[in-house]
Amino acid sequence: MADTESKELKVRVKQELATPAEQTRSGLVFTPSVDIYETEKEIILMADMPGLKAKDLTIDLADNTLTLSGDIEPFESPDEEDLIIEYEVGKFYRQFTLSEVIDQSKIDANLSDGVLRLALPKVEKAKPRRIEVKAD
Repeated sequence: MADTESKELKVRVKQELATPAEQTRSGLVFTPSVDIYETEKEIILMADMPGLKAKDLTIDLADNTLTLSGDIEPFESPDEEDLIIEYEVGKFYRQFTLSEVIDQSKIDANLSDGVLRLALPKVEKAKPRRIEVKAD
C-alpha cells in the first residue's frame, strides 16, 4: 500500500515532445499531461496547459483525429532582464484518435486557469424497436 501512496504523490514534470518529425519552427514543444474520465453520456478530457490563453489555443478535428496545439509566449517584457528562468515556454502539442462512439459535432471546449476541459459527448445508441413484417 505504501508503494501505491507514493505513486499518487508523484508530480509529472512538463515533458518535451519526443517526435521524429521535423519542426518548422525553432523552440520547445511540450506534451500536455491529460486525465480522461468517462460517464454514461460523455468522455471528459482534462489537459494541463499552464500559461496558455484561449486565443493561443487551437483545437482541430480532421479524419477522426483531435489535435490540441498552442503557443505560450515569454512572460517578460522586452525591457526586463532574465535573472533566473525555471518555467520554460514553448508550444503544446498532442493528438487523440476518436472512435465512432463520439458525437464529433457536439464537442465542447473550455480553458480555465491553464486547464483545458474537453467534453466529448457519446452518440445516442440506436433505440430498440420492433420491425413490422409485411405480407404480400
